[in-house]
Amino acid sequence: MGLVKQKIAQLSDRGKPKPQRDYDQLQTALEDADAAGRRQAARDIVHCPEAAMALVSRLTREDDVAVREMILNTLLRLNNPSAVRGLVDCLRSEDAALRNEVIEAFKQMGSEVDPILHSLLADPDPDVRIFVVNILDSERHTEAESWLIKVIERDSHVNVCATAVDLLCEVATEAAVDPLIRLKARFLSEPYIQFAADLALKRIREV
Repeated sequence: MGLVKQKIAQLSDRGKPKPQRDYDQLQTALEDADAAGRRQAARDIVHCPEAAMALVSRLTREDDVAVREMILNTLLRLNNPSAVRGLVDCLRSEDAALRNEVIEAFKQMGSEVDPILHSLLADPDPDVRIFVVNILDSERHTEAESWLIKVIERDSHVNVCATAVDLLCEVATEAAVDPLIRLKARFLSEPYIQFAADLALKRIREV
């Protein structure tokens, strides 16, 4: 009977949930040598609002795709100011794959990040401004056209404007006609701006 009781107890223990690890334990686990351990920690740490910066720190050094995906998923679920600031910092990374993953993450976030994205359209780094325009390439962003119009009216960098015009080709309405004409006048010597603006104007008039 003793062996039977012991076996029943063991089976019962298997069904019990593991005790929840605290923040310090999970932060340590994020640096585990085993990728599966890091991924599990990135998933479990979602109950710790203070975890955003630790997650971002791990994200910038992480080379396992599955772990990076889990970290980004957790940052999206946290969706607090620290998480958003950390994602913005990642837009400045030299790692092109990381930047693209962060752009996709921002596309899944709601309108609560709009003020931060809008402010980044005035960032001194034109690459960051281009990344923000790429984030606007989302059906969920209702202000896409008005933001893009502001870009082509105000931005002096040809590549930023070219990226904005590419997206305007998809979303522009009559409101973009005059700004597109003024853009062409500003960049008379830029063949691509002329081509893309003409294409956008043509599509607007065909609607």
